[in-house]
This record gives sequence, structure tokens and C-alpha cells, in this order.
Amino acid sequence: MSIDVLHPRLEVTDLAASIDDTQILHGVDLVMQPGSTHAIMGPNGSGKSTLAQVIMGHPSYTVTAGTIRFNGEDITALAPHFRARHGIFLAFQYPYEIEGLPLKDLLRTAYNAWYAGTEKQIGLKAFNQLLDDKLALLGLDRSFVERGVNVGFSGGEKKQAEILQLAVLQPTLAILDEVDSGLDVDALRRVCAALIAVKADNPALSLLLITHYNRILNYIVPDQVHIMQQGCITKIGGAGLASEVEESGYVK
Repeated sequence: MSIDVLHPRLEVTDLAASIDDTQILHGVDLVMQPGSTHAIMGPNGSGKSTLAQVIMGHPSYTVTAGTIRFNGEDITALAPHFRARHGIFLAFQYPYEIEGLPLKDLLRTAYNAWYAGTEKQIGLKAFNQLLDDKLALLGLDRSFVERGVNVGFSGGEKKQAEILQLAVLQPTLAILDEVDSGLDVDALRRVCAALIAVKADNPALSLLLITHYNRILNYIVPDQVHIMQQGCITKIGGAGLASEVEESGYVK
């Protein structure tokens, strides 16, 4: 797959945002190129998850200044479902359980909504083949998608379900909010292997990893690391910056 380099994949400029009259983001700048991998690290309450939600268009947050551009288009005022159709995917930090809804049905409904009115919309037979291909890519059994969405799933299985959604929907920007949280070493290794497989399958995919810790970055090496504190990005560097943070903490 060719990668369009005409525009940055994501361009956040002087972004400020609040919730319930409390200002959380204060002039955030972030530029991601197509196919790149970036990590945002920072302590609790630094604004990392807020940034993810604002990029996705969560209605509880109000953008008070700045812009968000995606593939050259200003999406600052777009509703979340339009951002999704443009190719933005957000993996939840704490995925919801949905009793009585098989994961396969959620995936098909999401796929049809994602590609509504495009040549990528497909029938049931073709979707089942697509789903089987993605299950094979991630080393998952078909029985995995017969289960209710996240019902009885372990922490690692919930994250694998999120990555399966990512594989099926094939967005061009995936924001992964603490995908490593609550995972033991083996589960983290499986989740990272799945992410690496999805990225290899979709080279144009840009990844924005939000994390507290360096450990996920031992498996998925970012092009840039951004340190976030008190609603601002205070430092930018290469992959080695994550190791510095691990040793010395979040120091401006």
C-alpha cells in the first residue's frame, strides 16, 4: 500500500480544551506523518487521555482554541462518527462489556457503518472471509468472536478484541489509550505482536500510543516520544526519551 505524504496524517495546532469549565489542555502542538508511530507519556492527570478524546471529538469536551487537521482537512468541529469515517480509530482504556451482542456482530455493524456508501462495503459472505483473514493475522480462533463483547474477557482478551476491531476497520490513524494497562508480561507481548502484525498489514496506519510506562515501547519503537505535563507537551524526542523518563521521571 502506498503512503500519501502530501499532508501530515494529524496536525494539532495550539489546541486548548476544557470540560465543565475546567481547562485541561493548554496549547498542544502535535504533528504526525502517514505511517508514523508516536508515543505520548506523562503522569496521571497530565491530559493524555483528554487529548485522545478531543482528537476523537468527544462531546463532553469543548475546544476553546486551536485546530485539529486530519489528512489536510480541518476536523475540529466534526462529530465523532464523521471523524471515524475519515479514518480515525480510538481504542478505549476500559472497553465496555455488552451482554448478548456477539463480537462478530459488533464488528460487522461497525464495518458497515464505517464504510457506508463506499466501494468497500461488502456482503455477509465477503465480510466473514475478511473476519477470518484478520483472525488468522492475529492468531485468534473463530470462537473468540462468538462471545459477547468483552463479557468474561480477561484484560488481555479485551485489548485483543480492540486490536481485532482495528484490524477489521483498517483506519489510517489509531489512538491507543493505555493499551498496556493491566497486562502481565505475556499478555503485553501478545498484544504488541498483534499490533505489529496489524501495522505490517496496513503500512499507511499511523499509531498514537498513550502510556505511562516504557515497557510497551520496548516492543513497538516510536518515531517520536512526547512528554505531557499539566496539559502541555513539554518535551519531544526520539525513542530514547522514553528510557530517560524511566530512569529520571517526568522532569521538564
